[in-house]
Formats: sequence, C-alpha cells, structure tokens
Amino acid sequence: MVSASALLRTLIVACLAAVLAFAPAQAQQVVTTTTVTWTYATSDDDGDVLDEDAALLGDEAVASDADLGATRRYAPSSQLATLGRAKAVYGPFSVIDATTVRMAGDVDGATPRQFAAMLAAYPMLKRIEMVDCPGSLDEAANLILARAIRRAGMETVVPAGGSVRSGAVELWMAGVRRSAAPDAEFGVHSWADEYGREARDYPASDPVHAEYLGYYREMGLEDAKAHAFYAMTNATPFDDVTYLTRDDMARYVTLN
Repeated sequence: MVSASALLRTLIVACLAAVLAFAPAQAQQVVTTTTVTWTYATSDDDGDVLDEDAALLGDEAVASDADLGATRRYAPSSQLATLGRAKAVYGPFSVIDATTVRMAGDVDGATPRQFAAMLAAYPMLKRIEMVDCPGSLDEAANLILARAIRRAGMETVVPAGGSVRSGAVELWMAGVRRSAAPDAEFGVHSWADEYGREARDYPASDPVHAEYLGYYREMGLEDAKAHAFYAMTNATPFDDVTYLTRDDMARYVTLN
C-alpha cells in the first residue's frame, strides 16, 4: 500500500512536470505578441522611432480629391530596385542626404502623411529620385501627394535604369523641374474604378475626365498636350502597360 507521503511526492512531481511542459508554449506566445506590436515602427540610424503622424496633411487636402478615391493606377514590377543605405525611411521614401530622397514602391493612403513627416524632419529636401515606382493603390492619395511635391518645390528625376509607371508618372510630372536619364522607362495605361470600368467606359462629359485634365494643366501642360497625353494613356487597357521613353514623354511634358 502506498503511503500518504509517497503519494504526496508523486503529486508534487507530476505538477512540476506539467508546469515545465507548459512553460515553452507560454514563452512563444509572448514573443509572437511582441513581434506584432512592433510591425508598424520605423527607426532612423540612431534607433529613434519615426512617427509618421509627426506631420499630417489637413482634412481639407484629403477632401479635395475624395471623389477620386475609387480610381487606381498600378503597374507592378517583378522586383523593386535596391535603394542603398538611407538615413531614414518613410514608406516608399528613403532619405539619402540633406537634399535627396529616393523613391521605390507604391503609393497608398498613408503615403501623403509619410511624405509630410519626412519634410518636417528633413526640410532641406529638394530632389526626388524615382528609382522604381509602380504607381498608386489609392489615386486620391496619389494626387494629394503630387500636389504636395509641387508645393514643396521639389525636383523629380528618373535616374539611369529608373522606372515610373501608372500613377507614378503623374508624381514625376509634379516636379517643378523634371528630368530623366536616356534609358528611363515610363509605363502608362488607363485607370479603372472599383467596378472595373475604365476611362473609355465613361462619357466624355463625365467630371472624372476633367479632374485628370485639370491636374495636367496644373502641372504646366498646355491644354492640347494635356488632352493628347490623357487620350494616349487611356488607349491602353488597365491590365496592360505601354512603355514610353524619355523622348516620348518630351512630346507632352517639358523636361529640364
């Protein structure tokens, strides 16, 4: 017959074994939670967290293009170019030095705020090198960003081997000075709304066309060239891309 003391020791050992078996699982849960918590943090060279809400665009700016929120222009590539070492990163923007930022990646709803935060931290920035820019996932945000680039008096450059496509072409147009390397690539196509309707599916009198034409004129295109460029881009279906050279773009846009 098992004594009471032996039974007690057996129960204690069993409890300890259960606790030790459960402990690794608990530790793994804590690590997973911590990793998710820091997913949205970005740091500079000194390890300080960069808060993208440090400088926000006002609600009025967002509302000004709200009616274009459904449209999208996007032409992804197979692999984004390497930007090299950066002083700080804000979404698709990598600050290289006091005056230069490189851009690679698409524009989404957060990008205008990231751009504003970057300018607040680096107010001397004047040059955007657009290395590999596939376009916009949020066209309203894309046009807000484009106008912010113009207000900041920034120069837009497509460097050697660079590629801008879809809505990113409109960002390049926003530069107060615009330039491109001889081998720069520009990809254009029609926009499409959330129902899959493209520019050609809307009557010529629809206000959505006036929004784009007005933007092109705002960025310095003559009326005839604005219409010609818009018609040319919309001649290519949304799910396809027409590639243009620097000289092709010079037919519509003044290069510096």
